[in-house]
Amino acid sequence: MHILVIGAGGMVGQKLIARLSAGALPVTRLTRHDIVLPPPPPASSFPVETFVSDMSMPGEAEKLVALKPDLIFHLAAIVSGEAEADFEKGYRINLDGTRYLFEAIRKAGGGYKPKVVFTSSIAVFGAPFPDAIGDEFFTTPLTSYGTQKAICELLLNDYSRRGFFDGIALRFPTICVRPGKPNKAASGFFSGIIREPLSGQEAILPVGEDVRHWHASPRAAIDFLIQAAELDTAKLGNRRTLALPGVSCTVGEQIAALKRVAGEKVASLIRRQPDETIMKIVAGWPRNFDPKRAIALGFKAEKSFDDIIRVHIEDELGGKIPG
Repeated sequence: MHILVIGAGGMVGQKLIARLSAGALPVTRLTRHDIVLPPPPPASSFPVETFVSDMSMPGEAEKLVALKPDLIFHLAAIVSGEAEADFEKGYRINLDGTRYLFEAIRKAGGGYKPKVVFTSSIAVFGAPFPDAIGDEFFTTPLTSYGTQKAICELLLNDYSRRGFFDGIALRFPTICVRPGKPNKAASGFFSGIIREPLSGQEAILPVGEDVRHWHASPRAAIDFLIQAAELDTAKLGNRRTLALPGVSCTVGEQIAALKRVAGEKVASLIRRQPDETIMKIVAGWPRNFDPKRAIALGFKAEKSFDDIIRVHIEDELGGKIPG
């Protein structure tokens, strides 16, 4: 199976490729794509080629589709805070780049019909919310990022309905704890208040401890992608988008979990510094879900935020807290 990963240089992309290299799917050839050169891939039993270009530029998607990959993971996007700050860039990258990819597949012809796994977001939902968002809840995003993702979901559903490709969209929880350096996502502090203290560094908390959100670990995110790749999409019917399992907790509960797992001294490195812009963005985000469809299909996430912290310690810190 020839697999194309778009957004291969991002955190999720790199972890997905590492899992593929370890044999998670029957890969015969892997193509990586990103706007900048990704780090070298892990050793694998299959050939790996890399393309660097801007998918939002006309003609670039056609070059990748011409390779006729059997499975496409479309992970590329600019994140929430950046999409809100730069309106034009957000629509160009998140919407136009996706639309160009879908159109390139449609125009390829010759019976070509790949499977497309698209990473969407819970940002497609906007307040007011029920206690838990069910599978029938409507999408009314309150950010440009969420709007862009919601439009792409509709496109994926329609292109799949018309038989141009076999698509599935995954509404990811906020992935936490993200390794590496902070990015421009407004949600970045959810990871920062755990990641930095665990490494002995101070972290800034820009919102109140009563803010509640929906989380899953990077490990769970890769599990979601692999399972989506293997899923018989006939089970989805005409609704090609899934809200995924996760853990609902407040920032205060995150901090309490950090204290239980790593101790008071580590948690004391969190500094409260309110940021009105981030608070406004976060106020419109969903807090809790009841993802019955995904659970019935076998998708799983952690059961507690303590577990999410332990995954970070195991996968990123070698199983030990520094110091």
